[in-house]
Amino acid sequence: MPTWCQAKITDKKIWTDGLFTITIECPDVQNFDAGQFLQLGVYKQGREGDEDGIINRPYSVASPHGDQLQFFIVVVPEGELTPKLDALKVGDPILVNDKATGRFTLSKTPDADHLWLISTGTGLAPYIAMLRTEEPWQRFKKIVVVHGVRHASDLAYTDELNAYKEKYPGKFELVQSLTREQSDTALRGRIPALLASGQLEKVADCKLSATTSSVLLCGNPAMLDSMEDLLNNRDMIKHRSKAPGQIVLERYW
Repeated sequence: MPTWCQAKITDKKIWTDGLFTITIECPDVQNFDAGQFLQLGVYKQGREGDEDGIINRPYSVASPHGDQLQFFIVVVPEGELTPKLDALKVGDPILVNDKATGRFTLSKTPDADHLWLISTGTGLAPYIAMLRTEEPWQRFKKIVVVHGVRHASDLAYTDELNAYKEKYPGKFELVQSLTREQSDTALRGRIPALLASGQLEKVADCKLSATTSSVLLCGNPAMLDSMEDLLNNRDMIKHRSKAPGQIVLERYW
């Protein structure tokens, strides 16, 4: 059972209907590595104070460790928890467990010249946390963030990500893709198809190869499976401590 801490919503940013970031104040959470996840929870109605009455699920933290932590959340309309999280306002209480877990971190990522951070939807969250630390900027010559969503309104953190291009000229590239509409600033299509066609590497101005790249994949299982197959064809394999490779995966479901 998790050890629960009382926390409080201190900020809420709505990106679009059903997609939001909450910031919570939670000084009792133990130190963790960017990319790990915590459990968020709320009590079922009428069961306040009863730990058996907590609805909870894991979320990657979209910020490094600190007294204020961020979570990037999409509402699942039929879900038990996310509609309740969506209804929370600044000042409302929320529960968070005190110890983060997970191996989707830069410490578990092999060294390389290029770091590819590839995600769909809210799978972007752990990358935001990583990029807010010094480690990726010190370890890698170039960082490419790839974020795929359905609609342009689903793109989040764009201003922050574009700011890295200005702060680290030549060292950072953002590639956004849409599957349901056209845009002047994003590619059209699913990420695996964009890799297969060559568009992804062309826009990123960076090659994805076993000799130069480490790849983190987070998001939709279909994207993860397709990307892993494509990367395997390039002699890139899943990274394990006893069998070094180039691919690190995080499966949300």
